[in-house]
Amino acid sequence: MTTPLALTDMSSAILLASALAGINVLLLGALTVVWANNYRTFRTPLILGLLAFGAVLLVENGVALYFFFSAQKLYTMNPNVQEIVAVLRALQSLALVFLTYVTMK
Repeated sequence: MTTPLALTDMSSAILLASALAGINVLLLGALTVVWANNYRTFRTPLILGLLAFGAVLLVENGVALYFFFSAQKLYTMNPNVQEIVAVLRALQSLALVFLTYVTMK
């Protein structure tokens, strides 16, 4: 049985990816609440699609956070993979910041 990865053992790229996944969870939580309220009001398929989109990405980011902290060997073997994961999380965060901004406006 493997032990959970301690924060001190994590590379800076995985720490960044973890922080970005946490930010994504917060943004997606806010978006999902807004879309759920809008769906209750308007009952349109588009808003239902947005609600499903938010829920799926929320679960994906939660699972990513779990793996960042519990699956040591998943990302620690290759530093290039760690950097790519961090870049992908950063791109997702940027997209969610834009989406959150226009949704809340």
